[in-house]
Amino acid sequence: MFLNRFNRLLLIGLSSTVFAQQSQSIDSSKAEILNEVFITATRTERQLSSLPLPTSIITSADISKAGVTKLNEILSEQTGIITVPDFGGGEGVQIQGLDSAYTLILIDGVPLVGRSAGTLDVSRISVGNIDRIEIVKGASSALYGSEALGGVINIITYRPKFDTLSGAISERFATFNTHDINGNINWKKNKFSGTFFSNYYTSDGYDFNNLPFIQTVEPYNNTTFQTRLYYDFSAKLKLVSGLRFYNQQQDYKSIITDENYQGKSKIHEWNAQLRLEHKWNSKIESDYEIYTTNYKADEFLNNSDGQLFESSFYNQWLIRPEVRTTFTIDKNKLTTGVGINHEVLGRTYFDKKTAFDSQYFFVQYDYNPIEKINILAGFRYDKHNQFQSQLSPKLAANYKISKSLSLKTSFGYGFKAPDFRQLYFDFTNSSVGYTVLGYNVAETRLNDFESQGQLLSRVDGISFSDPLKPESSVNFNLGTFYHKGKLRMDANAFYNSITNLIDTRVVAQKTNGQNIFSYFNINEIFTYGIEYNASYHFTTDFKVSFGYQYLIAKDKSVIKAIENGQVFARDPITLESFQLSKSDYFGLFNRSKHIANIKFFFTIPKLKTDINLRVIYRSKFGLFDTNSNQILDIYDDFVNEYFITNLSLSKSFKDKLTVQVGANNLFDFTNPQEISNIPGRQVFVKLQFNF
Repeated sequence: MFLNRFNRLLLIGLSSTVFAQQSQSIDSSKAEILNEVFITATRTERQLSSLPLPTSIITSADISKAGVTKLNEILSEQTGIITVPDFGGGEGVQIQGLDSAYTLILIDGVPLVGRSAGTLDVSRISVGNIDRIEIVKGASSALYGSEALGGVINIITYRPKFDTLSGAISERFATFNTHDINGNINWKKNKFSGTFFSNYYTSDGYDFNNLPFIQTVEPYNNTTFQTRLYYDFSAKLKLVSGLRFYNQQQDYKSIITDENYQGKSKIHEWNAQLRLEHKWNSKIESDYEIYTTNYKADEFLNNSDGQLFESSFYNQWLIRPEVRTTFTIDKNKLTTGVGINHEVLGRTYFDKKTAFDSQYFFVQYDYNPIEKINILAGFRYDKHNQFQSQLSPKLAANYKISKSLSLKTSFGYGFKAPDFRQLYFDFTNSSVGYTVLGYNVAETRLNDFESQGQLLSRVDGISFSDPLKPESSVNFNLGTFYHKGKLRMDANAFYNSITNLIDTRVVAQKTNGQNIFSYFNINEIFTYGIEYNASYHFTTDFKVSFGYQYLIAKDKSVIKAIENGQVFARDPITLESFQLSKSDYFGLFNRSKHIANIKFFFTIPKLKTDINLRVIYRSKFGLFDTNSNQILDIYDDFVNEYFITNLSLSKSFKDKLTVQVGANNLFDFTNPQEISNIPGRQVFVKLQFNF
């Protein structure tokens, strides 16, 4: 069944490719590709087609025509990216089979914080003022440090380019009584320019569980305010400032021992950025930047009498000054940077506020020995007060075989530092009684439990004497880029090997029969696969694109245990145990071997109408071990393959008023028992007035 469905998608993608090779005419699409400027991969402006790294761009036009409102919605339609719900109701992104904890999320080049459970919720980011989204896949720690182990997503907001005043007001109404209201103002007058953006989003949520008191997603609302100001003192000295506020409030309900509890969950976030851009001369440019952000989350539950039952809080600060300088040497560029990270977190289940301090510097050389060859080499050194220092090198090369075809390859090292939770957590579940301890506090707390008579036994061989090590990865990419006439294709084979993976394990047992867990460097995992993208402009008004990723993601320790004959499964009919072979091992949880998309973009100029149809496919994947052997094998239960179809139609009236209608998840796919972040068909209508 999977092969039949997928082959139909692949046939469409390949047929458009074969057809395209018969045509070599040049249209506006070529200029569009060549003019795509990319910053994130090198921290300098580069043409997308010339980069030696696996990269992609989502433009503001792509976002607008899709009719989406949040970052998670547009990312879920991209090749090689899966949005994954976390336990708190947010959504992270999975790239090249690596968890969302390994992807760095930036807005205008500076990082967001607020990973309460390791995942940064991309659904909290509105897309109403985005100029483009730049995506770098693979280890990027050589420029960005921790959390860029799997890749970087940089959301770049609009910057005025011409002396004018413009703006837009829009409202989008959708299923579940969802409203998305946007306001944009952009202006430029001589040396001064700026943007102001506001967004209000509210939804009644949705329900799969049919319980009388709680629903799958409770009603919530959030607001975003963002402004960026620019002042050009001269052609050589420019000032950039940015300020962003985000607030969310959501109903919080729970049923505990047949009693109803309700309260509120709140998020408050702000980011402030100040950057001075100094062009010393034609060969030297410097950026002086300071960035501060604060993320707060609070929630509480009251019992039926209105008395407080439980509450929690999360309060994280990041302050980061950084200086970058780029030297132009003939056709080559040398980029250097130095900075400091000061990070503070106070939260429930920490006995005190904890702080991370690190200093770093990086060097990158963008070298062009001849016109056809580009080499990118560099490294970053991070010195941290809580774990061992890290050196993150990278090397990439692009060889231009012809004007239409180039080959690219890259090697990179990435790392992810142990987070506050893994080092300082001190949590005991009030209803069940188990405990989770951060590595740095575990020894002291275990001694406390023992002195209080709550400890039954400790696991032999457990020691907390050596520091918890950062997770590290080695990433390889080998790809090709082809563009001729109306056809554009790229393919990339990738491999990631992660060592010192941090996971929980049992360290002791309590007298109540429950376990105490802590964090350790345990597993080694690897992912590999291939990603393919193709697009073809049949005419200037009709374009088809196709994307596909094949992925294998596995745990090396599981493979070794299978080879040693230590892993078994139970026959569901005879209930007899049997030894597993390596071919029985499916891989890591929540990974699909196949994901694909096909997109149709059609414009009717005379009617000023755009039609946008996207189909996204995901093959089967496993969420849990269902046969009690602690791994995902072919005898476990799986989430079945599925398709999601999104459709939008937009019509403009005299370039002032745009009406858009559409439906996400057009054919109303749901799987409430296994997939919580797909609520069913969402029909929407959007009105936008431009001035």
